[in-house]
Amino acid sequence: MPPDTHTPVAAAARQRHELTRSKAIQALRELDRAGTAVNFESVARHAGVSRSWLYSQPDIRTEIERLRRATRRSPTPPIPADQRTSDASLLTRLESAQERNRTLTAENQRLRRQLAHALGDRRTSPH
Repeated sequence: MPPDTHTPVAAAARQRHELTRSKAIQALRELDRAGTAVNFESVARHAGVSRSWLYSQPDIRTEIERLRRATRRSPTPPIPADQRTSDASLLTRLESAQERNRTLTAENQRLRRQLAHALGDRRTSPH
């Protein structure tokens, strides 16, 4: 016979589980926002839950591992989420740099032509 999931005990367990999940997710957000290193230990400590419980939650575990990888790649302290550069911003900066490069290349070619003409005029003019 399957357990009765409608008893007050089962309802209290579900409520406790959801409260624990909320605390863990909130801890993840706060640690990430603050730029603090995210790992199972820091999330467990911040949320007041056990590390083993965090490992047993697939979605929370995946997010902790993703954030841990993101902060581990960087040799500098992690950047808070709201200060990180977006992909759109990076593309805009790249396009701007490419346009500046094209402008400078054209100016450089123009100046080389002017210099060549000036040197040519100087050679042909009597001193």
